[in-house]
Amino acid sequence: MPDSTATSDTRVERDSMGEVEVPADAYYGASTQRAVNNFPISGQRFPRRFLRALGLIKRAAAEVNAELGLLEPKIAEAIARAAQEVADGALDEQFPIDVYQTGSATSTNTNANEVIAVRASEHLEGGRGNRLVHPNDHVNKCQSSNDVIPTAMQLAAAQALAEELLPGLQRLHRALAAKAGEFMPIVKTGRTHLQDATPIRLGQEFLGYAGQVEESLRRAQAAQAELLVVPLGGTAVGTGINSHPDYAARACARLAELTGLPVRETGNHFHAQAALDATIAAHGQLRTVALSLWKVASDVRLMGMGPRAGIAELALPETQPGSSIMPGKVNPVIVESLTMAVARVLGNDATVAFSQTGSFLELNVMMPVAAVAILESVHLLGASAENFAARCVEGLQATERGPALVEQGLMLATAFAPVIGYDEAAKMAKEALKSGRTIRELARERGFSDADLDRIMDPAKLTEPGLEAGAGSGG
Repeated sequence: MPDSTATSDTRVERDSMGEVEVPADAYYGASTQRAVNNFPISGQRFPRRFLRALGLIKRAAAEVNAELGLLEPKIAEAIARAAQEVADGALDEQFPIDVYQTGSATSTNTNANEVIAVRASEHLEGGRGNRLVHPNDHVNKCQSSNDVIPTAMQLAAAQALAEELLPGLQRLHRALAAKAGEFMPIVKTGRTHLQDATPIRLGQEFLGYAGQVEESLRRAQAAQAELLVVPLGGTAVGTGINSHPDYAARACARLAELTGLPVRETGNHFHAQAALDATIAAHGQLRTVALSLWKVASDVRLMGMGPRAGIAELALPETQPGSSIMPGKVNPVIVESLTMAVARVLGNDATVAFSQTGSFLELNVMMPVAAVAILESVHLLGASAENFAARCVEGLQATERGPALVEQGLMLATAFAPVIGYDEAAKMAKEALKSGRTIRELARERGFSDADLDRIMDPAKLTEPGLEAGAGSGG
């Protein structure tokens, strides 16, 4: 390392383009500093999860290269130790490059190589001034930014799914299923087109919501499966140049051990790093999950509308005062939080999809923004699902309003269609609406006995399949 320094706070590093000033205490070198200088765009750096995945990839590479006899054991051990420090977050401040940078994120891969090389040299007691580990020859052996970065993106998202989204969805599913059982005895008016329909059990509605989240779990797992087939080992253009023939399979196996996830090498490297198909497909599943959560949360909000002038069939937990001017007002803020997260996820989905337009010939060059977008989506959905379950669904209570409105429902006329025919039942519904009387009152005038009416209009039976309500009926 050069002895000269530009100031007391910097040192001079050199690369193929010449000299550049670098902070004196930085582990990174000239290439990283050039990227910092070149991309003063957003101030947003790669998220922790991405750096964790990148560190694990560098560790796996070092360990496999040692097994293959490509690195001296002591050097490989030092690299692996430093790379694990990156994975653990101990060196996060050494990754200063903006997300809006080189489209392949070569700058960040180089950043990792420089930091790990210097830190590994320290582990070998060489110190920063005696570089015993080279960032390219040692840390980056058998690798290229073009296969490392998409692998880091996919691995980071797959880990986030396992650690954030799946647990959040599982808690929400449990909460909704529990409410389905709790609310099953409650019969209320169903609604289609936001108009009164035949009766339904409140528990049946929640059974539907639980089913949506169950499907969301399946979709999240499908997204994870897409992401765990990685392009590692393709190096520059998918040919695997400068990589040992056994490196890719072994490195993926090592990553599987380190993460507990079934990471495996792609069967087609040329496709895997030339396009973002896997990430786009995975985020498409997240879009569906997001919109499913929107449906569930919006229905809960609608049924909780009130408490006096709305539907008010559900009482939502009171979490905070809702107005600076209206005393006592309480708003469905947990639902609102979730729906805003959904909006962000849909925007991220557009970003990830549009990032495919950076796929030219052998490489995609919009990977950084796609990586940040999918990681944010997974985090937002996981946190929102968990929060919705904990602060809303688990505290929901049914009110008396739902059952009280059943007797007033015009669509009880549907129960008479098998008995008096569709047209006559429709006339009865219209007359009930016009006159303000109930279907029961009008049916009694048509000659139905109270016993017949109790049998035909039994709200519980109207929530089940069958035509038996009309059997043997008169009128």
